[in-house]
Parts: sequence; structure tokens; C-alpha cells
Amino acid sequence: MAKREPETEAADAEPVPETPPTVGDRLRAAREKQGLSLEDVAAQTRIPQRHLASIETAEWDSLPAPTYTIGFAKNYAAIVGLDRAEIGDQLREEMGGQRFATASADVFEPADPRRTMPRSLVIGAVVAAVLLIGLMSFLNRRSLDQNEPAPAQTENSAAPTSSAPTAPAPAAPVKPSGPVVLTATAPAWIQVTDQGKTLFEGQLQPGQSYSVPASVTAPILKAGKPEALKVNVGATTVPQIGPAGKVTTVSLLPSDLLKPSAAVPPAAVPPTAAPPPAASRPRLRPRARRPAPVPVSPPAAQPVTNGQ
Repeated sequence: MAKREPETEAADAEPVPETPPTVGDRLRAAREKQGLSLEDVAAQTRIPQRHLASIETAEWDSLPAPTYTIGFAKNYAAIVGLDRAEIGDQLREEMGGQRFATASADVFEPADPRRTMPRSLVIGAVVAAVLLIGLMSFLNRRSLDQNEPAPAQTENSAAPTSSAPTAPAPAAPVKPSGPVVLTATAPAWIQVTDQGKTLFEGQLQPGQSYSVPASVTAPILKAGKPEALKVNVGATTVPQIGPAGKVTTVSLLPSDLLKPSAAVPPAAVPPTAAPPPAASRPRLRPRARRPAPVPVSPPAAQPVTNGQ
């Protein structure tokens, strides 16, 4: 009898209904089933990890306003493969009589990670903006330096413009160099002496040359036809040493040959004689006109009579 009483009491006891899992339990179970951690879900949903942990443990005081909390739970459900609308409705019922803190430190709006800009693109845009600003600053500074007038130009602009024209600077004397060579372009007789000593005397044929020795001190040239000689001092050709057709005597020192005065001036053109004035011209006497000859008529023929 003692053994049957406990069995009767156990059979008469009513079964206790099981409590349905909360939103946090369902989300955690689905996350663990897929092998994800809270850090993985936070990286994909861009929701702070502490908010995800508060949703799993139903710590409503640590969460922002209900609207944001329900949005967080829906995004969490989409990552772990649960129905977004079902999770949102169940969470709204669980939070029906809860009051949340009005001041929340962090409020984040759910965002789709595919719509966010990659970090590398953001960094590249910042670097490009910095480089563009530096380039514009450099070009602006360079243009200002080019537009700034030079001090020398400023002084020249302040000088009076009505200054007298300056005389041209004299030409620098040509420094003689090289041997003196006489070349005949036509048959030419020449005589070269040095302090009274004859070095060469004779006629050069066209194309023949004579080089003045470098050891002479005061060579003198006497030429019968200066126009038939070509005189060179090294690579420099000396102008004609004298007027054409006249015997010319010149010094053969390079310094004397290269003087500007050594060139023979062009022959002066004799001025055209002006006609004498009309008053000085001799007057010619007009010739007397001869009378025209008077024609003489022949005598009339006399008639011949037979009686005579």
C-alpha cells in the first residue's frame, strides 16, 4: 500500500508547459549553428558587438530606442538565416512593457554593408585630394613668381626715355695670327724686302703663292698689279692692298695688313659736269638767207620766112 500512493500522485499531476525560446535564444542558436561569432556578425551588419550581446541576453536597458533595437534584430536575423519579420514581431511583443533610457550614448542606424564605401577607396580619395591641393598651391606660387617684375627692369623703366642716342662702340681690333701668304690670281710682279734686303723679286703666275718668312721684322711688298694679288693672314683674307693699275708699296706685317685703314677705298666716281648756264653760251649769228634763184625763161623762137 505504501508503494502505490506515490505512483498515484505522480499520475494525477498536470504536465508543465515548456517556455518558448526568446528572440535572443533563437538568434544565438542560429549563430552557433552556422559557426559564427558575435564579432563576425558585427563585422557583417556594422552593429556594435555590445548591442548584439544585449539582444541575446535581453538586456533592454543597454540598448537604444525600440525602433533601432528592432532594426538591429532584423539585420541579425538576416545574417543567421531567420525570418526578419517574424523576429521583429516577436521582439516587439517581448519589449511591450519595457522602458528604455532616453539618453543613449551610441545610436547607429542599420546599414547594408554592400552600400558602404570600401576603406581603400576612402583612403585613395583623401590622398588624391591632398595631392591636388599641393599641386594647385605650387602652380599658384609659380605664377606669382613669374609675374613679379625684376628690379633691373624697374630701374630701366624709371629712366627718362628722351636720352641722347649713344655712339656705337668701336669695333674690336682683329688679333693677327698665322703666316702671310701672297697668291696670284693673274700674272703679277712683286718684290718683297726686309730692312733693305730683297727676299723675293719676280713674277707670280696664276695660282702660285709666296709665304713671307716668320723671322722677318719689317717686310715690305712692292706690287705692280695689286688687283692680281690675294693676301691672306692665316685664314683671314686681306682686302685689296692698293688701287688697280698702280704700283703699290705696303707693309706685310700682320698687324698692318689687318688694320681697317689698310683697305683700299672704292674709286671715287667723278662728278658729272654740270652744263654751263645759258648766259655763258656763245650766241650764234643767224645766217643770211640767200635769195632764191629767178628762173630764166628761154628766148622765144623767131619765125623763119622764106624771103630772108
